[in-house]
Amino acid sequence: MRRLPLLLAGFAVAGAMPTQAAAPLSRVQVVALEFHYRLSRVRVPAGAVRIELANFGQDEHDLRLQRVGGSTVYQLPKALPGQRQVLNLRLKPGLYRLWCSLADHASLGMHAQLRVRRR
Repeated sequence: MRRLPLLLAGFAVAGAMPTQAAAPLSRVQVVALEFHYRLSRVRVPAGAVRIELANFGQDEHDLRLQRVGGSTVYQLPKALPGQRQVLNLRLKPGLYRLWCSLADHASLGMHAQLRVRRR
């Protein structure tokens, strides 16, 4: 029975020990205007990324994101003028292309690139 207090004290000390912090969340704001995107940054480290589409234009816009050579297409829903849409995801290293999939917006210039580098 004398071991129980020692065991409980050991657990208390172990719980108070610092743990390794998780990698910080990277953030990229994509401002949509007619007819282009402006990114808050064009490079982020691989891992957790928050993509925010902020529609400062007068038309409805959306955002698609695909790694060059990859098959997965991430998508943020349509944003009306003045609205914002957010997507949290984990990105692997590589070059990603971004575009608006509405009507002919991409061909009018609504596209950009985001470089995801190794940590």
